[in-house]
Amino acid sequence: QVRLVESGGGLVQPGGSLRLSCVASGSTFTSYTMGWFRQAPGKEREFVAAISWSGGATSYADSVKGRFTISRDNTKNTLHLQMNSLKPEDTAVYYCAAPPAGYPLSTDLPKYRYWGRGTQVTVSS
Repeated sequence: QVRLVESGGGLVQPGGSLRLSCVASGSTFTSYTMGWFRQAPGKEREFVAAISWSGGATSYADSVKGRFTISRDNTKNTLHLQMNSLKPEDTAVYYCAAPPAGYPLSTDLPKYRYWGRGTQVTVSS
């Protein structure tokens, strides 16, 4: 079982940037593909980005493609989400998540078994 803890959220103006981090513990980090999801008030949780075990393959939601970058540092058991050109509609709680060990990269929320508690991102002037 892997435990996930997010950090890096905050308040930023439109057009600004934030970098989210997620530290994993309790299991071998490289056994897990990883993903970021977000949930805005009154909306369902949605896929943002995912990354393979080595970091060689990634996938993004159309709404963030070209603005967000997912990456991982397997030496530090850490997942990142670099968010640039932020928009008010990016405001949400952002969650780090992992499917079961050995599971391939997925954009499908129900496939994810392990979740962090989330970090709030607010984009507002």
